[in-house]
Amino acid sequence: MSGGYGTEAAKRTAQVIRDRIGASVPDAAIILGSGLGRLADRITNRKVLSYSDIPGFPSPTVVGHSGAVVAGTLGGRRVIALSGRFHMYEGHEASLAGFPVRVLHQLGAQTLIVTNAAGGVRRTFSPGDIMLIRDHINLMFRNPLIGLVEAGEERFPDMSEPYSLALQQIARGVARAQSVTLHDGVYAGLLGPSYETQAEVKMLALLGADAVGMSTVPEVIVARARGMRVLGFSCITNLASGISATPITHAEVLETTLVASEKMSALVAGIVEKLPVR
Repeated sequence: MSGGYGTEAAKRTAQVIRDRIGASVPDAAIILGSGLGRLADRITNRKVLSYSDIPGFPSPTVVGHSGAVVAGTLGGRRVIALSGRFHMYEGHEASLAGFPVRVLHQLGAQTLIVTNAAGGVRRTFSPGDIMLIRDHINLMFRNPLIGLVEAGEERFPDMSEPYSLALQQIARGVARAQSVTLHDGVYAGLLGPSYETQAEVKMLALLGADAVGMSTVPEVIVARARGMRVLGFSCITNLASGISATPITHAEVLETTLVASEKMSALVAGIVEKLPVR
């Protein structure tokens, strides 16, 4: 069941956002991961609405997620950004984790850019690297589409290209122009909130994962069910357990994203500027 986070609820929530900040139809919607909220500072003509003022949006409980909708202009294009997300490890249903995407779609967004902080499974990664998400593995064992089919969504959405190849090409071109080294790889989404054991990291590597995190997957599934184009990035904040020589902490994650956020912000802004008009 959608648990009250389906299409009708998304319509009501989208209308609240329109009424309060007058958000126009965006050229792109952006979801910002842990510590990556600095991108929101690049948005001009900003209108901000706290999650606490939006029905159906709980306030984030995780440090590094400010919990606000930011609408305005980025790279000369209209955007709406969510600074903070809802994780299932906070006790939320998968349908709530994907609910913001339903709201963004109701606001008119057809292109979604997702960012996250992730641990590096690939041994050649270094903290601060940016990974273009080529594909993902859903090891959360939850799906936000379970239940009755929501209006406007596919019952069995095709996931052979969850991340748009055309958008990936744009991203690579912008990265070259900005002299940013852009890796690509597969993101594994786990439920969390504990970090992975050494044995689990070895398993992830065998399964073909390059990075691991605790978000993003439910959002992408909902986006694809609604026919949205998706582009995704992981900021590699640390090497995963068994690869890193030191224990992993959330403080380390935030410290690394703070350093890398300016590079990530410039990259996303450049991509938004190059998006084709739809």
